[in-house]
Amino acid sequence: MSFNEFTKLDYCQYLLSSPINYTLTNLADHLQDFSHDTINRYLRGEKLTPRLLWEQVRPLLGLHPDAYLIFDDTVLDHRFGPAIEGVRRQWSGNEHRVIRGIGLVSCLYVHPETGEFWLIDYRIFDPERDGKSKLDHVEEMLRMAEHREVPFATVLMDSWYATRELMLLIDGMDKLFYCPIKSNRQVDDSGGERPYRRVDALEWTQEESNSGKLIKIKGFPGAYKVKLFRVTVSTGRTDWVVTNDLSCPLAQDAQEVSAVRWKVEELHREAKGVTGIEECQCRKGRIQRNHIACALLVWTRLKTLAYETGHTIYQIKHGLLHDYLVQQLKSPSIKMVLA
Repeated sequence: MSFNEFTKLDYCQYLLSSPINYTLTNLADHLQDFSHDTINRYLRGEKLTPRLLWEQVRPLLGLHPDAYLIFDDTVLDHRFGPAIEGVRRQWSGNEHRVIRGIGLVSCLYVHPETGEFWLIDYRIFDPERDGKSKLDHVEEMLRMAEHREVPFATVLMDSWYATRELMLLIDGMDKLFYCPIKSNRQVDDSGGERPYRRVDALEWTQEESNSGKLIKIKGFPGAYKVKLFRVTVSTGRTDWVVTNDLSCPLAQDAQEVSAVRWKVEELHREAKGVTGIEECQCRKGRIQRNHIACALLVWTRLKTLAYETGHTIYQIKHGLLHDYLVQQLKSPSIKMVLA
């Protein structure tokens, strides 16, 4: 820890090393140089932004012209905590219900050959504060990736983001998209000969089941068509995947590309499991934002170490605790107590 003033490095080091307790009270209890008020004052006065994450991750990226960009969101659970600025009731895909929490929208960069991935951008979903929807955040991050000249070929996203505006934006950037659409989406596979129908009401020939079919989605420009694939995810579950990659030959290919999207679920699960990203109980929204920023920096560091050593991020995290305990057990004071 620093001896002059508390810094983001000190806070990140705490999130990196703490096994389960990530509160400011616990941090202050383990420091002689900084009080709870000092740490709280620092986090309340600092302004850590997504740009800081980009500056840290940019040298680490394994760039590839055929890389994937993945957009998705998660809810940082605060349903049992105090009244926190930025916490709102919203749908949680993991819980399959509405909970109180902070919305985090992520932009992931995935290498198409190694499967390695990096978080390159994120946004906090707080419409009461900035008036932006999740779609606004995704569009902003997509344009930012292009502005930063990050090479990628394909955008993957959830059905929530399968909107006319976003899909046409991606197409206009000369990029491909693959995304599921909801079963009640109105489409036409007849070339205008029949009315629009729900996507799950379409008939499929054997050839179309294997190779997909061209459709027009209601509300899209008249001549604009996409390719639709019926993908069996599991018993009793079918995904309807659309893409502007009209050359995609088989449903199996579409399924394999779409499966890459689950990398973002891995990110969210790991961040929640090893960084304490959901555990800050401070009420001020600025402190929460700074806490999230530091947690994502810690995840980036742990993920980099995992790639370098061939271990999982959980092994790296637990290894830190193991090494600490080994050193403590070797100390003279411990040996004296045990003697």
